[in-house]
Amino acid sequence: MEDDPFSVLPSSHLLGSVPAVVATEQKKADAYRGPEANLQIFPPQQGGDKGQGYQNVASSSEGGGAPPTNNWQGMFNIYSYTQYFNVDTDIVLNRLLSSLDPRTGDFFTKIDANPDLYGLIWISTTLVFVIAALGNLATYLIGSSTWSFDVSFMSLAAGAVYGYAIVVPLAFYFLLQYMGSPASLVRFWCMWGYSLFIFVLSCFVLVIPVEFLRWVIILLASGVSACFVASNLSTYVEGNDLMVILIAAFVLQFALGLFIKLWFFV
Repeated sequence: MEDDPFSVLPSSHLLGSVPAVVATEQKKADAYRGPEANLQIFPPQQGGDKGQGYQNVASSSEGGGAPPTNNWQGMFNIYSYTQYFNVDTDIVLNRLLSSLDPRTGDFFTKIDANPDLYGLIWISTTLVFVIAALGNLATYLIGSSTWSFDVSFMSLAAGAVYGYAIVVPLAFYFLLQYMGSPASLVRFWCMWGYSLFIFVLSCFVLVIPVEFLRWVIILLASGVSACFVASNLSTYVEGNDLMVILIAAFVLQFALGLFIKLWFFV
């Protein structure tokens, strides 16, 4: 009797040998598999341990990650600025609430590991639109017979708010640097940006057509915002005879509130 031609087939291809095939495919997959990935940070860190293509972000006191230390790739590279937007909703809300309580004066401690520019841009832009929209509404409610939107409110609010939020911290940064204080421009922009949040809230109350109430609201808001800036800025002038800098910061912040009242809510 002739030998069965099927008896010479490799046993790995017979029924019941599936695990061997699976093991072969697994080896092929392992050959193409890269290092174990952790997608908490992207892109992967260059160099270092070959077994970890991605690195965990260290946690800060507010629950967010600390920005990378070597992440600057040039002034015109947008990736260089992503570290200043590394915040989530909880961190932003925490900083917004801190800006409403000027008594502690520890805002720079809160943002030390992760200062952001998100608050500066978002709060300033919100304040511009709120001033323009509610300022026109307040003008109508105070006694205007017909509704008309004054477009100049938008351009004036944008110039005043953006100019103040960018130029004033920049001026204090160079001044303190000249005085020998280790100031940080990003931290100044972050602090001054969040200091504008109370003006966003106050604008909704300034719509009420009661002049006495409007003055009370804007004076309180300006005082809280000015105290917040001065109390936090005092950490940079401790031990120095620079009280005039704190007074200047307080007056400028208070003047911004008066400007909003006199130009948009009359």
